[in-house]
Amino acid sequence: MSVWDVLRERGLHQQCTDEAALRERSAGGPVTGYIGFDPTADSFHVGHLIPLMALVHFQRSGQRPIALVGGGTALIGDPTGKNEMRQMLDEEALGRNIAGLEVQLRRLLEFEGPQAAIMANNAEWLREWRYIDFLREIGVHFSVSRMLTFETFRTRMETGLSFLEFNYPLLQSYDFLELHRRHGCLVQMGGDDQWANVVSGVDLVRRVERSQVFGWTFPLLTTASGAKMGKTERGAVWLDPARTSPYDYYQYWVNIDDADVAMCLGLFTLLPMEQVTELSAAEGAELRKSKAVLAYEATRLIHGEEEAKRAEAGARALFGGGGDLEQVPTSTLSLERLQSGLPLPDALNEFGLTQSKGEGRRLIRQGGVSVNGERVEDPLLQLTPDHAVDGAILLRLGKKRYHRVVVEGGN
Repeated sequence: MSVWDVLRERGLHQQCTDEAALRERSAGGPVTGYIGFDPTADSFHVGHLIPLMALVHFQRSGQRPIALVGGGTALIGDPTGKNEMRQMLDEEALGRNIAGLEVQLRRLLEFEGPQAAIMANNAEWLREWRYIDFLREIGVHFSVSRMLTFETFRTRMETGLSFLEFNYPLLQSYDFLELHRRHGCLVQMGGDDQWANVVSGVDLVRRVERSQVFGWTFPLLTTASGAKMGKTERGAVWLDPARTSPYDYYQYWVNIDDADVAMCLGLFTLLPMEQVTELSAAEGAELRKSKAVLAYEATRLIHGEEEAKRAEAGARALFGGGGDLEQVPTSTLSLERLQSGLPLPDALNEFGLTQSKGEGRRLIRQGGVSVNGERVEDPLLQLTPDHAVDGAILLRLGKKRYHRVVVEGGN
């Protein structure tokens, strides 16, 4: 199978500028393609997995991927999909964010070998430009009337679009031109909301270099319920274990809707599609096993096999079938604090099960909180040493969110 067949089969295709010509160009040997990521945070989240997995499959199919970190474009901010201007980043925050993203990219891609991936930062070339020179050499190729037809700009014109953001497509298009010159990059890939920017880059390379390059986009995925992929009541599901623990990451995948299993197995694991098809056809209890396979494989890909096994063991301990309770998300609490009494809403908030004490009180009154397996309905309940069973207190929020609190003896 060609790389384009692989991406299609996995669900990683929405549009292509000229797929027939792209297939013809790539039939003669490996091609180079890139995806850009603006470092607006120091970690990727599940919403970034579509482009990340596309780069993984691109490289596994024998092609050369470029992971472009937008150290230059992030200083402006992509207006696509935003109702207001992005928060401006300072140099220190930008540096931290870039370092965090590069660590995660290196876990997913191979940067050594014959088809080694390339790590690039567009600050390297964008910051060298003088503004007047950029306008004369690059800006001359862009039509304002055409840019105003972009869905992003039409939407933002109603709420306010800064001239700063209006420059973003020029910079992203120039990235493609620069990567084409430096590395022979043939394809820019991205989410389908980037289609206008991608086409602008293809057009710029054609105008300046008289070369045909291509754009390939992925669908913007939502869950079967219509929710944005990777969002929970606690916010985004992050790839950084310090933000979302491997256990919570595993739980996100094992708890997805039944209708999303087939899609997620194809998109977010490296399992052969034959196995994906087999797992997706399961029903009832067997489908729950398929979800466990999805959760394990997705966690292993991001956090490694050891953490995936630990998360799996923690889930088995809580939901039956044995397993090691030590692998459940755990915090420590001094015996001294318990002796003076710790309000349950405070504990829920302190250990990250709720976002506020008020939320904890509300959930307790609704019957959504258990302590050591027993439902609590009194928001005034205080945790004391008597609640410790075998030296620990097991808190549960809803049906599937657990936190184990180990009580440490005082002096």
